Order: sequence, then C-alpha cells, then structure tokens
Amino acid sequence: MINHNGRLVSIKEPILSASNRGFKYGDGVFDTLKVLNGKIIFLEDHYFRLMASMRILRMEIPMDFTLEFFEAEIIKLIKVKNLEDARVRITVFRKDGGTYSPLNNEIEFVIEASDLIIDIKDSYEVELFKDFYVYSGLLSTLKTTNRVLNVIASVFAKENDFDNCLLINENKQLVEAIHGNIFLVIGNKLVTPPLTEGCVKGIVREKIIDIIKKSASFEIEERPISPFELKKADELFVTNSIIDIQSVTKYRKKSFSVDVTLKVKTLLEALYA
Repeated sequence: MINHNGRLVSIKEPILSASNRGFKYGDGVFDTLKVLNGKIIFLEDHYFRLMASMRILRMEIPMDFTLEFFEAEIIKLIKVKNLEDARVRITVFRKDGGTYSPLNNEIEFVIEASDLIIDIKDSYEVELFKDFYVYSGLLSTLKTTNRVLNVIASVFAKENDFDNCLLINENKQLVEAIHGNIFLVIGNKLVTPPLTEGCVKGIVREKIIDIIKKSASFEIEERPISPFELKKADELFVTNSIIDIQSVTKYRKKSFSVDVTLKVKTLLEALYA
C-alpha cells in the first residue's frame, strides 16, 4: 500500500500519468524519514524542511498541509502496513500540465513505507567522484527529484567496489557523500562543508552541529574542505536520517579510526528518548 494524496491504494494501482511533472522535469521534492517503535524521528525538522523546500520551488502549500496532517498521513500508512520500524519517503510534485511553465502550482504527494533496514558496515571504503560536479547554490541544498548525479556516482561506486563516493563542487571542494552529509574529525574538531558549498541541508547534520556546539570536548567548524584534507583527517563519517552515522574506515591508502565517531553517535541516539 501507498498513500496518494491521503488515499491508501495498492502499490500496483497506477497513480501517475505520463504527464507527471516529477517524471518529466524533476519538478518535485522528497524527504526520507525513520520510524522507530511507531515514532517518527525528528518529525518537526523533516516537516519544516519539506515546507521550506516547497516554498523555494514556488509550490502552493495547501492550508490543511499542517504538521499534524503530515504526521497523521504517515502514521495511517505504517499502521495499515503493520510496521513498527519503517523507512518512509514522501514525494511532493506539482500537478500535471504545462511544459517548463506549469499550468498551476498546486501539488500532489505520495507516501511510501517499507521495513526499516539499517546496514552499518565495520569496513567502509570511499572514493572521490570527479566525473560531474554538484553546483553550489541554494537548489543543491534541497532534496529534489532530480538526483541523476547521485545515480551516476552510485553506478561508479558499484562498478569499482566502493561503499560510497564523495562528491565535489565546481570549485573542486568536498560537498557530501552520495547519500549523506560528511564530517571530518581533525583533533578535537569536527569539520563539515557549509550549505553554501552545495550540500543537502541534512537533518542529522544539523543535529550533530547542535550537539557539538554544546559539547565541552569538541568543536565544530563549517568551512570549505579540500579533498587533500582527507589524508590529514583522523576520522571521517557519513550521516543521513536512516543510518544516522556510518564510519568511513578507508580512503585510498588512508585508514581512519572510529573513536570520536562512536561517541558522537551515542550523543545523537540520546536525542531519540
């Protein structure tokens, strides 16, 4: 089952036409959430990020698309699918019609839910993906339905037996991983690219920044990062809303430790309570 505009329908039921704007133009945004024991993790953060993205794309947000509505529609789906722990994706797209210029700015949405699978690996190797760039700017910080760069980078990683790839921008500075934000640990500092470099405005990224700002043991620094700094870093980790934190253990000939990463992960998980 899926939730299409508040209506629960079979996943086999056709709901999108050939004129779907998300399909034709990438005219949509999405968010991925984690549900644990029936509770949506960081619900408000996800909701407000989605609303902000819709406003930036000049979509018309219905008056009834409130936080309570958002939560209720997700819960409705996971209950009918009998899921306590779930991976949920909500995709919002402009209604059919028009070419580049839409006929109107009204929206539709689809919510999908599946069993939560968190695959954390003890050994995790990454490589730079240099074929194409993330172009820095506000649009790159949004989770739009145009993710072709991430798809190509994923194919590259699979073909070359890497667990993930690090993306760079037009200035050849680090931006993020294929499916997550990145943090370097250098001494007692956690360093991450600022949003102005083009990285997605990740929910877990923001939570970690807040945690470290309140910490007496570590410092946080948001600044451009050259790929050359990877070889100087003590640790490297990737974050997103499903895995929380994945330690990176290898980049080329450089091996990373995981001690600080595990401490940060413990602090993050304390927010679930």
